[in-house]
Amino acid sequence: MLALGSKSHYILAMSDTSLAAILRLLRAQSFVESRIDPGLGAVHGLALREFMFLVQLDQAPASRLRRVDLAARLNVSQSTVTRLALPLEKLGFVKREADPRDARVGYVVLTKAGRQRVAEARATLERSAAGIFRDRWTDKEIATLASLLGRFTAALPGDVT
Repeated sequence: MLALGSKSHYILAMSDTSLAAILRLLRAQSFVESRIDPGLGAVHGLALREFMFLVQLDQAPASRLRRVDLAARLNVSQSTVTRLALPLEKLGFVKREADPRDARVGYVVLTKAGRQRVAEARATLERSAAGIFRDRWTDKEIATLASLLGRFTAALPGDVT
């Protein structure tokens, strides 16, 4: 039997708390996606994943990234980046660009139309985000959550704001 103050009890309690935090984070992610994805699709013709793809390019220097860097920022494989890029390229939101110094390196570049679509979709997302938090959170609580999640993802490439 464990004493309440023992190190083993603390580790077990921390493990339970960590699991609860992860499970709630995953549930929250599903909830947020279910509220945001349909609006982006209906209004802008973009899935949430495509929006995140375009946002990464929008915030990158010169609005371009190597496929490998885009994959790291999105936490997906390079083949997923290729699959995501193809329809966006057909719509004129991104284009391919070769590196003039190294033919092995290719970039995905955000076009002017893509930049416009990101700006429009971001405005829709801002309204959706406000609606998600409106009835549950104060501005201070939202800022705290944003700060905590920023700390959680600080080591990941491509932070978005």
